[in-house]
Amino acid sequence: MVAQLTYNLPKTMKTSFLNRLHVWVLAARPRTLPAAAAPVIVGSAVAFYVGGFRPLPALAALAAALLLQIGANIANDYFDYFKGADAGERLGPLRVTQAGLASPAEVRGAMLVVFGLAGMVGLYLVWLGGWPILVAGLLSILAAIAYTGGPLPFGYYGLGDVFAFLFFGPVAVCGSVYVQLHALPPLAVWASLPIGWLVVAILIVNNLRDIASDGAVGKRTLAVRLGRQGARAEYVLMLLAAYLVPPVLISLQAAPLWILLSWLSLALVPHLLKVILTQEGRPLNRALAGTGQLVLVYGLGFAAGLLIG
Repeated sequence: MVAQLTYNLPKTMKTSFLNRLHVWVLAARPRTLPAAAAPVIVGSAVAFYVGGFRPLPALAALAAALLLQIGANIANDYFDYFKGADAGERLGPLRVTQAGLASPAEVRGAMLVVFGLAGMVGLYLVWLGGWPILVAGLLSILAAIAYTGGPLPFGYYGLGDVFAFLFFGPVAVCGSVYVQLHALPPLAVWASLPIGWLVVAILIVNNLRDIASDGAVGKRTLAVRLGRQGARAEYVLMLLAAYLVPPVLISLQAAPLWILLSWLSLALVPHLLKVILTQEGRPLNRALAGTGQLVLVYGLGFAAGLLIG
């Protein structure tokens, strides 16, 4: 019935609908979603490894993580527009507010809808995990908004890297484990570290690309504060730290040898480092997407190692 009704719509209406859908896909920035999915995948694998995997809570945690990431992307689109961070020639992916594809009111409404949906999923997770999940969920929504919004947007003061590590690492991974186990094994904390560090690497590439434009509008990201060479060194440090965790866990007999499957993602690293260490501006968009892929491949390898082990 729905398919038939859609088929009979006038062509102009179908085109308009597809155009609007495309605008909101742009606003959601789907290429960033691996950063939201990887922590839940790893957390669910930890729960499986210790014998407590529960599919429905895992799926709910994944849905909440994806919605929070989409909401954060739309919030950044909205608040950066008013703060002038997207003024002039933009080097990164298109921002729908700045490009005039959606009005500020529409983008604000979309942000509220997405965070509302995340909150609805979160109610189920709170029912499962109690007040720790409630606190984690509320702080996650607050952090997603406060990254570029509010009177003290921490992304503008060089604190984005710290909060990205905390919320994509320990909060996301440990929260995914907790809603399934109602407990927090040490392996969950260990597993959260490399994922958090690799997500920080994504943010470093984004901020390295935008050093000039961010500095011009007073957006003092850590990359602006450290300079290009400092930001590049931070990127290398994040990757190095992430790849050291599996052998440490194996040496402590806290995880099986199979988690070295995460090292298969090393095949992506040489090209990324070549771009990061030699390029500036728009060419870094390739490294931005590539680092997102790196997080997902690393997370899948780590998770597969736990499942096999």
